[in-house]
Amino acid sequence: MAGLTGLAAALESYRGRDRLIRTLGYSCQLVGGILVGHSPARSEVGTRLLVLSSQLSHCRTVLRLFDDLAMFLCTRQYGLGDEEEDILVRCLSVLGNLADQLYYPCEHIAWAADTKILPVNSARWWVLSTAFWGLSLLLGIARALWMVLKLRRRLRSPSPAFTSQLLRSQRRAMRAQMQSELLTILSNLADLANAVHWLPPGVLWAGRFPPWLVGLLGTISSLLSVYQAIWASGCADPANS
Repeated sequence: MAGLTGLAAALESYRGRDRLIRTLGYSCQLVGGILVGHSPARSEVGTRLLVLSSQLSHCRTVLRLFDDLAMFLCTRQYGLGDEEEDILVRCLSVLGNLADQLYYPCEHIAWAADTKILPVNSARWWVLSTAFWGLSLLLGIARALWMVLKLRRRLRSPSPAFTSQLLRSQRRAMRAQMQSELLTILSNLADLANAVHWLPPGVLWAGRFPPWLVGLLGTISSLLSVYQAIWASGCADPANS
């Protein structure tokens, strides 16, 4: 019952629903791609799973029509990162927020073009939205890598004065943050591989992934995101501190 209660609570939030839809969509693409490509006897089932995956992806695209305001408020709150001491982290975060902010209107225009609401070519706008998404992922990877290096240096600092002043709880928090950053790197790398795949042919490995590989990478990224969300809520629980 506790598991069902937790699932119901997660589904009540927008982010929780989005994680579930994303994980389910990519899982369907993974299984459907395998069945279509390697099991002719079950290709019909695989095709249906691929259709379901496409519809779930479309569902997420429509829901993201309402994300602009939340993203704008997040970007405005962070601003130029004046409270951030590290200049590199500040620059990467500001650029990442800008890429995310530009991603949404490009995707909205592409969706509106596909649905014939706007009389424009959707392909150009899909490419732009994917490029901004890929840029955001790259910046996120760079930021997380830098944070991991910083945390590792602090944890391994040979300075006796530093280690004597650092409480055990602080060191535990630093290790937890480093683990979170490493998971972010892995998740973003999986998504970045798919982002490049969806760029126009001729760009690195664009267009070369079979459906099952896209599904596999997306499923890995989605599961890592779900794990991070569960782990973060567990760390926030005073009983687990």
